[in-house]
Amino acid sequence: MDFSKTKEQLELIEGIKDFVKQNITEEKLKQWYANRGVPDELTRAYLDAGFGYLGFPEELGGTPATIETLCMITEELSRAAGAQLPFLQNTIAMYDMVELGSPDQIKLAMETYNRTGKAFFSIAITEPQAGSDNSAMTTTAKRVDGKIVINGHKTFITNGEEFPYILVVAKDEDPSVKNKNMSMWLVDKDAPGITKTTQYKIMQQIMPISDIVFDNVVIEESSLVGERGKGFVNLMKNLEIERLMTCAVCLGLAQGAMDDAADYAGKRVAFGQSIGMFQQIQQKLTDMEVKLRNMKGIIYQTAWEMDQKQSVQLSNALAKRYVPATAVEVCSDAMQIMGGIGMTPETRVGRMWMDSRMNQVLAGTDEIMVHIAGRKLLKIYAKD
Repeated sequence: MDFSKTKEQLELIEGIKDFVKQNITEEKLKQWYANRGVPDELTRAYLDAGFGYLGFPEELGGTPATIETLCMITEELSRAAGAQLPFLQNTIAMYDMVELGSPDQIKLAMETYNRTGKAFFSIAITEPQAGSDNSAMTTTAKRVDGKIVINGHKTFITNGEEFPYILVVAKDEDPSVKNKNMSMWLVDKDAPGITKTTQYKIMQQIMPISDIVFDNVVIEESSLVGERGKGFVNLMKNLEIERLMTCAVCLGLAQGAMDDAADYAGKRVAFGQSIGMFQQIQQKLTDMEVKLRNMKGIIYQTAWEMDQKQSVQLSNALAKRYVPATAVEVCSDAMQIMGGIGMTPETRVGRMWMDSRMNQVLAGTDEIMVHIAGRKLLKIYAKD
């Protein structure tokens, strides 16, 4: 593996830094978190700068990019801003549509994306009784008189009230646990029979979530996205990218916390010297740096494997298990180094800690990553 960056990657990283300097301030971030979202002009600016098209097919106006490059951009954006911005969710949702949608669906989605910089749809998977256990999903899509009728209850849906459509993952016909056939359906968020309720969370407030109930929602069969019966399998392929990019976000947040804490330790004077000269502070900084380097190693190794078209089920699970939790530790130590001021909105570290902590649940919990990795490890290390 070669850890050096290409000229193009270095230029993109500098471009992200410039984007943050020109468009994002602490005052704006506090306002966006309070308002539970970013303004349209920011998403439009991100798109105009070209970052929102990285990794898209050239025929759709995109710019080819490796997974490694996408991780670098994601890491640097979170580090420079000191926040988890919603651009990642927009891009990943569009990847799903570009890969799985029909030509008409892709055209419709890209028209919206090109105009606003926001994704065309939210993704509705989680249910009140079906988070990690997807077999417990009970939302169904049934054929009735040549139409599709959707009934069910989805929760924790990011941007469910904002984006014009909802990509609903539903079981085909039968809600029972034994039924593993699921499909994806593109549903107008304002269709009759849909009830949306705003939900609140204490972390990542900049990305609003909703609770959505589907009561005999009627759609056309042409609303199917991808192949019927294989919706969840297809979506899981793209979830691998989401998990890795979520890790890159956490790395950026943790690195931002390190930046702030180390700078503070060098400037804060106590007992006649900078607190950075105290051994306990140096130990924290040293351990934080070790964790940062470990996070980088597992993320970029997994990105390299993805770019080589290798299976990353194990590597991705290990990364998602390790990185968000470790980022929380780094951010927590940064808060401890900064003392009282680290617990106030006057610094960024508290926000970075909260946003990192949320990622221990999103895109697959720590615990389900152990389940995924553990099964693979048993097979790898089994002796004949």
